Amino acid sequence: MPSSCPSQSKTMFKKRPPAALLALGVLSLIWGYNWVVMKEALRFSGPFTFMGLRCLLGAIALVPILVWQGKPLTPSSWRGALTVGLLQMTGALGAGVWALSYGGAGRTAVLLYTMPLWMVVLSWLFLGERLRGLRWLAVTLALAGLIFVIRPWSLPHDFFSIIVALAGGFVWALAGVRVKVLPEEQSGDLTTFNAWQLFFGSIPLLILAFFLDPHLPVLNPVFIGALAYNVLPATALGYVLWFYVLKKLPGSIAGISTLAVPVLGVVAAWLQLGEAPGFWEGSGILLIIGGLALLSLAKLREGREDPHPKISG
Repeated sequence: MPSSCPSQSKTMFKKRPPAALLALGVLSLIWGYNWVVMKEALRFSGPFTFMGLRCLLGAIALVPILVWQGKPLTPSSWRGALTVGLLQMTGALGAGVWALSYGGAGRTAVLLYTMPLWMVVLSWLFLGERLRGLRWLAVTLALAGLIFVIRPWSLPHDFFSIIVALAGGFVWALAGVRVKVLPEEQSGDLTTFNAWQLFFGSIPLLILAFFLDPHLPVLNPVFIGALAYNVLPATALGYVLWFYVLKKLPGSIAGISTLAVPVLGVVAAWLQLGEAPGFWEGSGILLIIGGLALLSLAKLREGREDPHPKISG
């Protein structure tokens, strides 16, 4: 029975396994820094080529893990894996990397991770879920942050990147609503489900790469290393760590901790790529992250779990 009692929320934070916390920390570092890695990779590859290869090779990399763990090689719902793969991998991550090819790594990470904001709005509009308490404040803060980042009074030169990243977050939220409405489509093993959604999502990305990416990738050490980072730590190891964390910790706590991913993306892009946010953009990023944190806190107090599968950063 859901509860908003603060004492029960505090209890959820007690007696957390140190190994799970370590895994969560490592995972946040891997996914947060990956925004810098992907930005570097796009110097030598078109966005759709890179993301298509990442999803395809990531799916292949999960196969030996499934065999080693004795898990099924086919999803419980082909339709669910196909639908979520197209929305989450092709739509959300594809849009995120497309935006990354035009804009900054840290800001793109934050805008893509506005997914929980759009999830709340879509659930309110189409699922009849009421906005109450902290959720109103969270949505208000995040929307104010978006206004600061977009700056409609003086549109930034990379406005296209902002819109594409936001569209990616919105499509990611559509995938969440899809799973929320039809949860039986993701009732099987999550690693198997993610392997197949990666595979299905890779096909349209590689088709788009054929028509939209003008050149083949440059197979130099930077590109190969970035692709290997995305396939092995960010995808194969990342999903193993994520599902271990979900097994050991409440999903609401794990969800709050994933906010570290865009924060680390901003910091890493600032330190390594020199992407220092200006006043309006920096203020907007802080407001967005604050709003997302309040949304996570509201879920924690209400004892609610996220129904949608997570994607890597």
